[in-house]
Amino acid sequence: MAFGVDGQVAPDRSVHVETPAGGWLMRPYSPRAVSGTDLTNSARLLSLMRAGQIYLSLQDAIALALENNMDIELQRFVPAIASADMQRAEAGGLLRGIPLTVRELPAGVGGPGGPLLTTVGTFSPSGLVSPNLGELAGIAPQETNLSVVGSTPLSTGPAVPLLDPQAYTGINYAHLNTPQNSFASNGANPLVMNNLAGNAGVQKAFSSGANVNVFYSTVRQNANWAKTDYNPFTTAVAGMTVTQPLLKGFGPTLNRRYVRIANNNVHISDFTFKQQVIATVSSVIRLYWDLVSLNEDLRVKREALRLAETLLENNKAQVEVGTLAPIEVKRAQAEVARSRQDLTNAESLLLQQELVVKKVLTRNGLDSVTIRRARIMPLDRIEVPAKDDLPSTAELLAEASTHRPDVAGARLQIQNSEISLRGSKNGLLPSLDLYGTVSGNGLAGTANPLAPSPLVDPGMIGGAGTLLSQVFSGTFPNYVIGAQLSIPIRNRVAQADVVRDQLDLRQSQVRLQNVEEQVRLELESAVLALSRSRDAYEAAVQTRQLQQEALEAEQQRYAVGASTSFFVIQIQRDLTQAQTTELIARGNYAKARAALDRALGVTLEKYNLSIADAKSGIVR
Repeated sequence: MAFGVDGQVAPDRSVHVETPAGGWLMRPYSPRAVSGTDLTNSARLLSLMRAGQIYLSLQDAIALALENNMDIELQRFVPAIASADMQRAEAGGLLRGIPLTVRELPAGVGGPGGPLLTTVGTFSPSGLVSPNLGELAGIAPQETNLSVVGSTPLSTGPAVPLLDPQAYTGINYAHLNTPQNSFASNGANPLVMNNLAGNAGVQKAFSSGANVNVFYSTVRQNANWAKTDYNPFTTAVAGMTVTQPLLKGFGPTLNRRYVRIANNNVHISDFTFKQQVIATVSSVIRLYWDLVSLNEDLRVKREALRLAETLLENNKAQVEVGTLAPIEVKRAQAEVARSRQDLTNAESLLLQQELVVKKVLTRNGLDSVTIRRARIMPLDRIEVPAKDDLPSTAELLAEASTHRPDVAGARLQIQNSEISLRGSKNGLLPSLDLYGTVSGNGLAGTANPLAPSPLVDPGMIGGAGTLLSQVFSGTFPNYVIGAQLSIPIRNRVAQADVVRDQLDLRQSQVRLQNVEEQVRLELESAVLALSRSRDAYEAAVQTRQLQQEALEAEQQRYAVGASTSFFVIQIQRDLTQAQTTELIARGNYAKARAALDRALGVTLEKYNLSIADAKSGIVR
C-alpha cells in the first residue's frame, strides 16, 4: 500500500499484468489480466481546495500532473506493451511494435502576451475574444512521433524458429469394409478391417536453428484375412528427427534478432515514457507561469480601472464647481469604459487558462461542478535571478546529448534497423539443411487363427509389453542421415529485400541526423531566447519605473491646473501598457528557462522528480 499527500492512501497508477490463476499445468492456457485504469483524481487535489478555491504552487501542479494527467496515463501502458512484445520474441514470435507518439499539452491562452488579449490602450472589436474556431488550437493537444524508422523493423529474412516446445497427439479409428475382386488375394470377401492408430510427440526448436522432433506412433489392426501370420497385430515406431540449417537460418545471432530488437524496444519505451513526462511537466510549468502572469495582469487592469474611475470622480467634482470643461468628464467616462473592457477581457482569458490547467491536472475535473467552479490561486511568483550562469554551447550540447531521451531512443531505433538488415542479408544464402533420424520399430500380436499354417516368431507373440520392448531396446533400429540443398537461381526477392532494408536504414540515419540537428537548434534557440527575455525584462522594468514617475509628475501638474485629463489618461494608459509589458517579459523569461531545461533534458532532475514516481503516479 502506498501513501501520498498528507499520509492518505494513494492509488497506484502503475500498469500491472497479473499472473493467471490456477496451477502450473493450466497457467499457460489462462489469460493474464491487466490492471484497470482508475479514472478518479488523486487526493492531493481536494487537499489543496479551501473555500471554493484551489491554492496551487508550481510543485503541486507538477505533482498533480504526474498523478492525474491522462497523457502520462496513456504512456504508462507502453512499457507493458514492450514487455509483452519481449515475451513474444523470446518464444519465437514476430514483434507487434510499440507506439512512439508523445502528446503535448494544450498551449493555453499564452499569458498576457497571448493573441487573444486586448492591446492596452486600444478599444476596438478586435480586442474581444473571437469565436473563430482556429483559436481552439490553444486548448487542443498536439502529437509528436519519435520514430525515426517509420515502423518496427521486421526484415523478410529467414523466419525465426518457434522456441516454445509444442506437444502433439492424435488418435484415429477406422472401420473399412472393402469388396475384393479375388477371394484368393486375402482369403476373404469382403475384406473387413478395424484400424486403431495413435501418435504423440514433442517438437522443439532452438536458437541455432535446429529443430528436434521426438515422436511415437502405433497402429493396431484386426482383419478377417487369412494371408497374414499375425492377427490382430500392433506396430509401433519411436524415434527422434533432428534438422539443422547450416547456411540460411543458422545461428543464435540470426534467430534471436527479434529478442534483441524487443529488448531495445523495452528501453525505447522507457525513453518514450520519460519524454512524455518531460513534455508534460514542461508544459505544466509553462501553463502555470502563464496563469501567474494572467492573475497579475488582472490586478494591473483593476488598478487601471480604479485610476480611471478616480479621474472621472475628480473631473465630475471640478465640473460641478466650474473649474473644468464638461468635455473632460466625457473623456474620463470613455476611459472608464475602455478600462472596464480591458478588465473583462483579462478576466475571460484568466478563466479560460484556469479551465486548461484544470483539464491537464485532473482526470475528470471538468465533470465535477465543485472543481469546475473553483478558482485557482497560484501561490508562486516569477523570480528573475540577477544573472544566468550558463556553460558554453559545447558543454550544453554535450549535456543534451546525454540527457535527452528522444535522442537515446532514436539511436536504439537505428540499432534495431541494423539488426534487421543482418537478418535480411542471411536470406541471400542458399538453404543447406542437415537432417538425421534414429528410430526403433516393433510388432506384436497373436497367431492368425484364419491362416492355414501361420509362421510366427515367438518373440513377437504378445501385447503392449512385447511391443514396447522391441521399440525401445533397438531390436529393429532405423538410421537416416542426409542433407538438403536448395539454391535460388536468381534470388531477386532476397536481393530486393536487402536493398530495401539498406535504404530504410539510410533514411533512418538521415532522420537521426535531423533529430540531432533539431536538438542543437532547440538548444541554441533556447539560449538566445533566455538572453533576449532577460534583456527585454530589464528594459521593461526600467520603462515601467519611468512611466510610474511620469504619471506621478503629470498628476501633480493636473492637480495645480498645469495639465489636462487628456494627458493624464494617456500617461495612465502608457503605465498600464508598461506594467503589462513587464509581466509579459517576466513570464517569457520563466518560460524560456523552462524551455532551456527541456532542451537539455534536465527538467525532471531540476524539480527532483523520478520516473518511478511518474510510473506509479504517487508523488510524495
